[in-house]
Amino acid sequence: MSLRRLATLAFVFSASAHSGNDSLTDRAGRYLAELIRLDTSNPPGRESLVARRLEQITRAEGIPCELLGADPARLNFVARLKSAAPKHRPLLLIAHSDVVPAPPAGWTVPPFSATVRDGFVYGRGALDDKSLLAAELAVLVELKRAGHPLTRDIILLSEADEESGSTGMQWLVRHAWASIDAEFALGEGGFSMNLPSGTNIYLVQTAEKSAMPVLLHASGPGGHGSLPRPDNPLVRLARAVVKLADAPQPVILNPTTRRYLAAISRVPDFAWLVPLTPQLETPEGAAQLRDRDPELDAQLHTTISPDVFRGGTVVNAIPAAAEAQIDVRRAPGDSADAVLDRLRRIVGDPQIRITRAPGHRIPSTPPSRTDTDLYRAMESVLRKSLVVPYLQRGATDAPWLRQKGVPVYGVPLFVQTEPENRAHAVDERISQAAFVDGVRLLRDIVMAVN
Repeated sequence: MSLRRLATLAFVFSASAHSGNDSLTDRAGRYLAELIRLDTSNPPGRESLVARRLEQITRAEGIPCELLGADPARLNFVARLKSAAPKHRPLLLIAHSDVVPAPPAGWTVPPFSATVRDGFVYGRGALDDKSLLAAELAVLVELKRAGHPLTRDIILLSEADEESGSTGMQWLVRHAWASIDAEFALGEGGFSMNLPSGTNIYLVQTAEKSAMPVLLHASGPGGHGSLPRPDNPLVRLARAVVKLADAPQPVILNPTTRRYLAAISRVPDFAWLVPLTPQLETPEGAAQLRDRDPELDAQLHTTISPDVFRGGTVVNAIPAAAEAQIDVRRAPGDSADAVLDRLRRIVGDPQIRITRAPGHRIPSTPPSRTDTDLYRAMESVLRKSLVVPYLQRGATDAPWLRQKGVPVYGVPLFVQTEPENRAHAVDERISQAAFVDGVRLLRDIVMAVN
């Protein structure tokens, strides 16, 4: 990287680089630093810290906005840049304001410092999701200042509680739908990378799995640890969990995963998929994929991960009850009832009670369409690269919008420059160069759909 490029990036991310004439990337870099420094760890959230800062910025720019929600400490932010002569329904830009907790142990910098080091911006939220929020805010302000004629309103939404209960999005859908109703939306979940073959691939998230926590409960009479019992709840539970972990789940393909597999198999890096793809829905083909590429395998079926065990209090007493929590990520098209029935058949023990865990339930929705003006705009802007829809194995709060008929696309703005994604991890960070390029890419996509 040239010295001039380094100097430019240093200026972009300097908190003092602030004037009414700052460039798009200057502004985005400043916003990113400000947002990271607002600790909105969830729990407890305190997302109103971000909402009120966004309110200050947009009101100063003459952009109407509102703070919405039932909890004064956890408000959602909505701003609307209006078209003077709208010809189409609005575009919705989404980026949540909360972050996962960041205990300082293990971090090499304070987690909420927005420290710049070696070409990276460090801090909780640098990847998930304050970089996207900063980019969207900067683009909104850019369009307002430039006075670009718009063919549709542009709405910016920064919702609370995406990382935990999705209460922010659910409240907006139920109580403030008119404020966020749109033709389509851009949000998190996209992914981009440069493959060893030289192919630039942009994965647009059009579908995602549904988190479905499951409880396994075993009980028995208990007893003294000196006399082992065949009805020991811990033993029964352990056998059940091992069965679930070892049992393959059926491959369930949908329009997104079929198109994804077809597209990437044409890239030299994934040529090995060509003979395997026709066999994926067979046990043998699925096993080969699982051994070759666990990440790709996880997109094609419901996954099961035992994460929590509870039972027993002392070493010399057999407990009367034991419980396991299973992180089930349900593939689109695999209903909750079908999953529970399958788990019970695999365990094959009527003494093990298998139920869904209490709490909010994320709706399972069909993939977003790829024939909309917004998806075509992304294809047009990125025409020199491979643009592919894909299914995210994680979860966002987009399903509540998809359930209302709004296509939502995880936009792949920031090219991953490291082997491992540090979102939610110690020393979360984003490349300055990737951030700057992503901000410009977002501007181009928004302009292409207006």
